Amino acid sequence: MSINDLSRFLLVSRQNLTGLLSRLERDGLIERTTSEDDRRSRKVKLSTQGQALWQKMQDPIHAFYDQALKDLSFDDRLAFIHYFTKLQSNMSKL
Repeated sequence: MSINDLSRFLLVSRQNLTGLLSRLERDGLIERTTSEDDRRSRKVKLSTQGQALWQKMQDPIHAFYDQALKDLSFDDRLAFIHYFTKLQSNMSKL
């Protein structure tokens, strides 16, 4: 994924994302490479260390969201996802 794509997906400015990516790269969690298609473009991917951390975080993340959504029915959860997706879509157009 390119930095521009990631910035649009996360709805953050490129400047803020660049600072965050620099810290993640410094800590060995991501790797940035030059795109083969466009030498001006940079690609970002998780390093081996970053992938291991991501795997380690999966259970705590799922537990957090299960706890946060525990009082919502299945239909309520679907509605929440629907409206949140609409909100995200509208925000990306701003």
